Amino acid sequence: MARKINQEGLEKLKGFEGLRLKAYLDGGGVPTIGYGHIRGVRMGMTCTKEQAETWLLEDLAQAELAVERGVKVPLTDNQFAALVSFTFNVGTGDPDKPKAPKGFLTSTLLKKLNKGGYDAVPEELMKWVNDNGRRVPGLVTRRAAEAGLWAKESFVASNTVPATPKVPPVITKENVTWATGILTTLASSFASGPMQYVFAGAVAVAFGLGFYWLIQSRKEAAA
Repeated sequence: MARKINQEGLEKLKGFEGLRLKAYLDGGGVPTIGYGHIRGVRMGMTCTKEQAETWLLEDLAQAELAVERGVKVPLTDNQFAALVSFTFNVGTGDPDKPKAPKGFLTSTLLKKLNKGGYDAVPEELMKWVNDNGRRVPGLVTRRAAEAGLWAKESFVASNTVPATPKVPPVITKENVTWATGILTTLASSFASGPMQYVFAGAVAVAFGLGFYWLIQSRKEAAA
């Protein structure tokens, strides 16, 4: 049975795509409805929330299959969900067609991951934040959220029960990853002036927290 995105990933993806119950023209002038559904859509069409969810699950199948077949290393459910969200957004790509639009299957991200480079994925995700050469804050936010989901080590497979920590950690890898992406977006919005230094400091703090998390995790592993 083909692997499917988990509920947490699905809910995040719904938030990224947004729900529209009446057909509209997307940024490229394509009639769209529901959660980014375009197949067979005509202007004037309407749908229910239930129909939009059905279309979304159908539309996700291609991205889910691409991730399942393209990745050659084990993935947790959250890691799989993060890559499905990413692939659904940027496209699958086709390694056999060099002139075709780039996507997940042709990405450096996949190449590094299949060599065991799990830690390279968040950085590679953050390279896909431009549209027509321009940095898009909404894409930065989405990539940061996907990177946070990737870093969230809640469980390995759907039929396992995640361990519950005695004390929920305040500083987690996914929170630091997400915060760094958001702060970078904000900093880029203020290319000059006093606010640039304020946000630069905020980004430095975020990286400091990331370093602290790394040290603490290594101490725990050595204990």
